[in-house]
Amino acid sequence: MSENHAEQSSGGHGRLGKYLVGFGLAVVLTLVSFGIIAAGVQPKYIAVIGLIVAAVLQIFVHLRYFLHLDGSKDQVWNVTSIAFTALIVFLFVAGTVWVIFTLNARLMA
Repeated sequence: MSENHAEQSSGGHGRLGKYLVGFGLAVVLTLVSFGIIAAGVQPKYIAVIGLIVAAVLQIFVHLRYFLHLDGSKDQVWNVTSIAFTALIVFLFVAGTVWVIFTLNARLMA
């Protein structure tokens, strides 16, 4: 029984180097986000695009380095479930925004 545990823990996900790389990338992306706001980028839509790009990159860093999701066959169901969840969240948010703007246009006209 202890041999099985040793096999699992020796080649597993817990390599310190990968965690440090992920942590470093997460810190850099966080500093980039703060830098975009602190710099007072003009026009504002450029700052918003920069923040969205940094946020999406940070999501992928967390998925890859901390949740250990990659393109391997072992992770197919995990990646599929996260993609489906993202689709459902997108549909809820987009639908809500669409309903709010439609109601606003109808009530204010």
